[in-house]
Amino acid sequence: MLKDSYIASKARSNRPGWSISFRHPLRNDPRGRQGLKVRRGLATTDETEADRMVVQMNTILSDQTWWNAAKRSEAALQFAAPVVDAFYDEIQAGYPDSDSLRESHIHLPSKDDGYSQVLFVGTTGAGKTSLLRQLIGSDPDEDRFPSTAPAKTTIADIEVIQAEGNFAAAVTFFSEFQTQANIEECVIDAALAALENASRDRIANRFLSHRDQKFRLSYILGSWPENNSGTEQDEMSFEEQPDTVTMMDDESALTDAQRAANRDIIAGYLDRIADLTKSVVAKLTDDLGVDLKIAGPDTETVQQLIEENFDAYLTQDEGFHELVQDILENVRSRFDRIETGELRRRQSGWPDLWLFSSADREEFIRQIRWFSSNYWPQFGRLLTPLVDGIRVRGPLFPDFLDGQQNLVLIDGQGLGHTPDSSSSVTTHVTRRFKDVDVILLVDNAQQPMQAAPLSVLRAIASSGHHRKLAVAFTHFDQIKGQNFQKFSDKRAHVMASVLNALASLRNVLGISVVNAIEHGIDSRCFMLGGVDRQITKLPARAAEYMRNQLLELVSFFQKAILPPPPAKAHPVYDPTGIGFAVQDAVTKFQGPWLARLGIGTYEGFRKEHWTRIKALNRRIAGELDDEYDTLRPIADLATQLRESISRFLNGPIDWTREPADEEERQVAIDCVRQVIEVQLRDLAVRRMVEEHLSDWRTAYDGPSFSGPGSTLRRASAIYGIYDAAAPIPDAVMTTASAVFLAELRRVVTAAIEATGGKVRLSEAD
Repeated sequence: MLKDSYIASKARSNRPGWSISFRHPLRNDPRGRQGLKVRRGLATTDETEADRMVVQMNTILSDQTWWNAAKRSEAALQFAAPVVDAFYDEIQAGYPDSDSLRESHIHLPSKDDGYSQVLFVGTTGAGKTSLLRQLIGSDPDEDRFPSTAPAKTTIADIEVIQAEGNFAAAVTFFSEFQTQANIEECVIDAALAALENASRDRIANRFLSHRDQKFRLSYILGSWPENNSGTEQDEMSFEEQPDTVTMMDDESALTDAQRAANRDIIAGYLDRIADLTKSVVAKLTDDLGVDLKIAGPDTETVQQLIEENFDAYLTQDEGFHELVQDILENVRSRFDRIETGELRRRQSGWPDLWLFSSADREEFIRQIRWFSSNYWPQFGRLLTPLVDGIRVRGPLFPDFLDGQQNLVLIDGQGLGHTPDSSSSVTTHVTRRFKDVDVILLVDNAQQPMQAAPLSVLRAIASSGHHRKLAVAFTHFDQIKGQNFQKFSDKRAHVMASVLNALASLRNVLGISVVNAIEHGIDSRCFMLGGVDRQITKLPARAAEYMRNQLLELVSFFQKAILPPPPAKAHPVYDPTGIGFAVQDAVTKFQGPWLARLGIGTYEGFRKEHWTRIKALNRRIAGELDDEYDTLRPIADLATQLRESISRFLNGPIDWTREPADEEERQVAIDCVRQVIEVQLRDLAVRRMVEEHLSDWRTAYDGPSFSGPGSTLRRASAIYGIYDAAAPIPDAVMTTASAVFLAELRRVVTAAIEATGGKVRLSEAD
């Protein structure tokens, strides 16, 4: 970033009075480039006063001696407070720790407090949130908390603590930086749609719905006409549904006038996107010396060249950043509509926490829905896409239970549907395995144990947590066929699918691990039907069956805090096998990524579109995330290492004493797996991202990563990062491979010894 780019200017915005805009020399933008675009209010309507503060900001920007957090107190003596705050706020703030922020206000109890923590995991649409509703006594018609839908609905962790007393909530939000990055991607996607001459409705859809469906501006800004059909309401089914609109509080739905005003604002944004697209294309074609009107065999090449460079040119346009800042201001203003509870803000003014408590259940549910709902008549007022975590505590008990159960129920984002059971489970899910007492896999009984649930089973077993596994099969009532006349017939059908699925994992996990899962699996599987309805509205026999299954499920949760008998026998390993395990893991990691990047081939994997690879690159370069949709290099590396090392752990060369039975044998080995799992995840993040962050940033928008051939150069650069972070140990050992292998040997050896085991060379050596 050139020094003369650091120039401040004043502007009018949604804020009262004047604002100041400038590129911050000490903060990176969402692409990892120096010079984050910042806009802050000056708290004045006096233009002369605003001009004076702009001059002061330019004084700071032009003198690097001020570019240090330690200079803030000195700056406060010389410059106006809004100027000082705008420059120095959050330059050392780091990333917000939302978990700790919620914990500081509402404690998440654990087994030490007599509580069992249950993590809900399942594919999108499997019904895990509907099941959560059943377990907290949330009426699907009147409460509608948490929200459900067939598409991605739960995008934030929802933690429910069942306890007597008042209702309380702690809601945390994504940072302003993360929100700005999502808005930028929405604008880029809409501009790309405009580049493709898409319809206005299509452009609006790309703008209002983020490509990964997690961030939806439509919830915050309002819907576009084609989206105003109610298709995203809480409940969507081909079965008859109650009229939820009549159950909604009249004052909570937007009026026609409010919707029209929102659409006018959105239309203005779409007009600006269209104008930006035209001006960027004009500059791009001029710089590249190409003609979009060209016909013939070169047409496709020219079009791809334009598309590959379009977003780079777009994000360098000041009009793009002004548009993003205007949208961000509009989004920020939605927090001003919060009238209840306590809204706490960061130094910059961006909210980071909302607290609320009430003795009135109905009022509590009504207020918490603003942060969790997906109810379309409220589009334009909802804050759901800005929320990264919700923790609630209170007497949220179901009617089918007598008395209080000490449970913490944790619902998170759905896994999505994957075509391959070898797909890695996101680290956002697996990071919680070590802390919870039950991992509840929620699956569809109509199509049980498809690829995504199998991926979860692999992750649970290879990380040593299979004793925490329980499986809830929803839609059990919808299993149809002449062979399924009784509940027992349907259950036998589902359980046969479970056993077949486990059998398919024997080569991946090892026979002993699969046998351990199969042992007692029947008592860990629960068949549920009608989870989206009140039990009292089910037919009598079905209601009784459902109630009994839920009672057994809750009983399983409560017993889960009882620890297994400690193992007194501990395994002994020959470290020679670690090298073979690492070689196998890295080969299985690199092979698929060679195919995804379009550099090589690997059975079962194909080349990813260059826009998806670039989107992943952008996420990592901007420190926004370490994955994009199903592209999860961190999870992939950790998964392959975990599974290969898990198979190595299956074969100790000896024991400190002979295990009493197979149960003690598996407990001892699982203890080692659990320690290693945490270490492998941290190792993958450090080696793949932290040690190569500058390489990721260069690959995204370095000077040589634009123009013809940039897609292949970027793919090669990313593979170079992978190969440097996780080189394959081979017969001809490079220095990098030796260092990598030595580090993993230390991780495995330390875990074995920390859990009471030993490492020694076998007698044959």
